[in-house]
Amino acid sequence: MISSAPNRLALATALCLTAAFAAEAVAQPVKFSPHRAVYDIALARTGAASGVNELDGRLVYELKGSACEGYEQSMRFVTRTSSQDGELQVTDLRTTSWEDAPAKRLRFTSRNYQNAKLSEETQGDAKRTDAASPATVEIVKPSRAESGLPANVYFPIQHSIAVIEAARKGNLMLAADLYDGSDSGRKIYNTSTVIGFEGKAGTLKFPDLPGTGDRLSQTASWPVSISYFDKKAGKGDAVPSYEMSYRFHENGVTSQLTIDHGEFAFKGKLKELTFLPETACPTK
Repeated sequence: MISSAPNRLALATALCLTAAFAAEAVAQPVKFSPHRAVYDIALARTGAASGVNELDGRLVYELKGSACEGYEQSMRFVTRTSSQDGELQVTDLRTTSWEDAPAKRLRFTSRNYQNAKLSEETQGDAKRTDAASPATVEIVKPSRAESGLPANVYFPIQHSIAVIEAARKGNLMLAADLYDGSDSGRKIYNTSTVIGFEGKAGTLKFPDLPGTGDRLSQTASWPVSISYFDKKAGKGDAVPSYEMSYRFHENGVTSQLTIDHGEFAFKGKLKELTFLPETACPTK
């Protein structure tokens, strides 16, 4: 989801909220359920080195599209942070992206406002011939530039699908390089995903939200934890830039969100959930 920690965490939130769509049979394609989810943000833990005394906010995430027309994600993440010396900062991050289902193209835009003033803006377009090929990235903002991505780098939706496919097979880990357009469109993350055991439909109870009934409880889900490492830092015993933990539901909803940046961590509690109309793919 800026150079500050809340912005990096928000971008990662936008990235990770795209996953969690599975089915009983491994051969069945991963399907995304369009929806709008609202999360209340609260500080879970902080330390003296973080400089963060209080943090709260709200995250609104929306997913639209289908496997045939591509998937559009949008997110608005507003946080109010109070430092240990009493300074108050309001961060308002707004991101949108579109990715086609074969992962051959990714368009992304992000705008970050600090205390109601635009502080950073990124816009770009990544293209490649197929999902495993190198990509060319054309960056429009903050300044025009062109760069490349090596082969076998995952786009966000592509990575989400890979995580769910691994979960279906019972795999407990997935390692992947990930590109989502963050940090002015120039950063690649090494990611390490740990996948827990499946909670089968009807075996776990989740709070019923208005208009959703028990749809979360009646879908399979997995506990997932992803660590994000700066690829430029190299491998070895590097400390992750941040870690995210949450539960993926097969209908596409993410719940029980926690983001840990080392010096501090916050939780996102799912408060509102609206399922949006689905676009059916043409039948052949």
